[in-house]
Amino acid sequence: MTPRRTALVTGSTSGIGQGIAEALARAGMNVVLNGFGEPAAIERQRAAIEREHGVAARHVGADMAKPAEIEAMMTRAIDEFGAIDVLVNNAGIQHVAAVDAFPVDRWDAIIAVNLCSAFHTTRLALPAMKTRKWGRIVNIASAHALIASPFKSAYVAAKHGLAGFTKSVALEVAQDGITVNAICPGYVLTPLVQAQIPDQARTRGVSEEEVVQKVMLAGQPTRRFIDIAEVAELAAYLASDAARSITGAMMSIDGGWTAQ
Repeated sequence: MTPRRTALVTGSTSGIGQGIAEALARAGMNVVLNGFGEPAAIERQRAAIEREHGVAARHVGADMAKPAEIEAMMTRAIDEFGAIDVLVNNAGIQHVAAVDAFPVDRWDAIIAVNLCSAFHTTRLALPAMKTRKWGRIVNIASAHALIASPFKSAYVAAKHGLAGFTKSVALEVAQDGITVNAICPGYVLTPLVQAQIPDQARTRGVSEEEVVQKVMLAGQPTRRFIDIAEVAELAAYLASDAARSITGAMMSIDGGWTAQ
């Protein structure tokens, strides 16, 4: 019998990551959760995944800005499950400011969490994937991996970097049974996006409602936020056997934003 596959999803105690972790558990995979939050709430989430889907679920609260904590998380997961068969690099943070007023510490943190963490998890996951001749790496990028917006220099730089990283690694492992892809969502109504609304309003000098309608959704022809479930189901498909010929792809799910 083929052993049950294991997925690790960074930043999965809320938002898109939580939705992806639940979708992968629903597909029959063990899941390793990662992220911050109220401990009792995280434990309820972990226990519910085990109870509802009959899989093993673990939580490791590694700080994705700290390489040593990332390495400890990956070592723990691989020691327990033998491999991380599906790696979803989802953790992300944001800060909105003009580049000449951008705090240096926020720039460094955004690059560390949104880009460098994917390098560390990937380099540590690949050896076991290569041994098994099977693996799926899904990087949650953004429409901002393909196009830019003002006042988001660090985020746009990190996501463009993640797109390039995705393509490069996909070529390296193309003959190892491993695929590497990026999902590029438009605006998904997550805690991260909700937190941006007052920042954007303050930076642009407009109301929060104007930020939603005239800034965030102005570029999405559908004029609606993307649902977390839509991103989660795309990630689950990319993690499946059926997606074995899709690699190095930037999968837009943005309501038509980047089609313009």
